[in-house]
Amino acid sequence: MTATTTAHVQRPPAEVRYADELARLRAADDAPTPPGWALSLRAARAFIVGDEKLGVTRKFVGDPSLIDRALVSLATSRGLLLVGDPGTAKSLLSELLAAAVSGDSTLTIQGGAATTEDQIKYSWNYALLVAEGPTERSLVPAPLLRGMAHGQVVRFEEITRCPLEVQDCLLSPLSDRVLAVPELPGDLGMVFAKEGFNIIATANTRDRGVNDMSSALKRRFNFETVFPIADFDTELSLVEAEAGTLLRRSGVTAPPRRDVLEVLVTAFRELRAGRTARGDEMERLSSVMSTAEAVSVAHAVGLRGWFLRGDAGSTTDLVSCLAGTAAKDSPEDLAKLRRYLEQHTSWRTGPQWRELRDARRELPGG
Repeated sequence: MTATTTAHVQRPPAEVRYADELARLRAADDAPTPPGWALSLRAARAFIVGDEKLGVTRKFVGDPSLIDRALVSLATSRGLLLVGDPGTAKSLLSELLAAAVSGDSTLTIQGGAATTEDQIKYSWNYALLVAEGPTERSLVPAPLLRGMAHGQVVRFEEITRCPLEVQDCLLSPLSDRVLAVPELPGDLGMVFAKEGFNIIATANTRDRGVNDMSSALKRRFNFETVFPIADFDTELSLVEAEAGTLLRRSGVTAPPRRDVLEVLVTAFRELRAGRTARGDEMERLSSVMSTAEAVSVAHAVGLRGWFLRGDAGSTTDLVSCLAGTAAKDSPEDLAKLRRYLEQHTSWRTGPQWRELRDARRELPGG
């Protein structure tokens, strides 16, 4: 992709968004590089956690040692499996890792109940298959075959949403580093992985519709857990930066209000933990109150305020947008949110908290 072709793309891949940073890292990279990698481990780490001297921004908020372990895993013959709650940036991390290691993060398989082996390995152009029989020309490579043939990292999003028998088609590529295409004759029927090939899979540990993995497949992955952001100020800064970026892309010139974001992040953290800042026990929501969801709500608040009234969005907008988040999994969550606004905000001072309490009537059924 070029700057021209991505002008109207909602979200270009990481290697396009950060092309200048990757170029600077490659130019300054003098460390040993694993076979088939675009960057050394040191440069790949700097791409993700940032390097002020080279003007490389920090892109993932988390434990830097997690990045070190993930990169070492990818340099071995074992795959990398990122697990954790929804919204903890597992997909973002897998994208950044693939862009750093291979320079291409687009070899992606989206797992789901309807995912088939054809979408993972390869399929056929049936018009050519009927006319010519099974040939290289009639073969349609899927991400796994392309990654093995070109020595690139393949991303498998939400692997545990696939049926067990579909997941297990990765066993041979991960252990023997070979993919059989039995329809093709001779040497054409075996695709051997080139240096640089590996698999990054993600799996969340909370949502419904998740299948277990076979023990054989688990043995072929190194597991790394991605945890929610522990520090309030760090989470607030991340929500502010990401929401600001989304709002600018949406044509909103007013930055998000800091006081509204403070209320948003506080509410999300307390509803996620089931405990207020002063230690009061409260009901947890069954909905996922993740940092990614907080960014989405902050984006919606800014859009609502700008396009409806021409301002940056208010606490009243926040309550309206929170309702859509809280009502996703269970009708009871809306009642829990109402009780939170009534019972656990009364001791807080500040105009934004008063607005929040007054705005609870904006909730459906209020």
